[in-house]
Amino acid sequence: MKNSLFNAVLLATPLILAGPVMAGNPAHVQQLLETGLCQGCDLSNEDLKYAHLIGSDLRDANLEGAILIEANLEGADLTGANLEGANLTGAMLTNATLNDSNMNNVNLANAIIYDADVTGASMENLDITNAQIFNTGIGVGGAQPTP
Repeated sequence: MKNSLFNAVLLATPLILAGPVMAGNPAHVQQLLETGLCQGCDLSNEDLKYAHLIGSDLRDANLEGAILIEANLEGADLTGANLEGANLTGAMLTNATLNDSNMNNVNLANAIIYDADVTGASMENLDITNAQIFNTGIGVGGAQPTP
């Protein structure tokens, strides 16, 4: 009896001591997927792989650490959004608006980014490995082009 109680406590200890995973708001995820309207939503650390978010309103949304692998964000409005540390590997960002957004430490490897507006966005430590970037203010080094 003592042995089985000890074993039960031993097995449960990691579950009890593990801290909660800080994730966004599940109701906001549902709202986004159903309506495409999620201005100011908390979607931090949410798994939105392969999501079809074409034309979505994500202004001022918190997408910090979100997983947006191969998500389609064509025409999405991410003005003022916090994307810090988000994974957008293979995402489609054609005609997206990312004005004044936080894109620090974002993984954009293999992403397709055509005609996106990134005016005023913070873009430190971007991973743009094999990304297709055209007519967008994202580049590697050098001076900012003059209009």
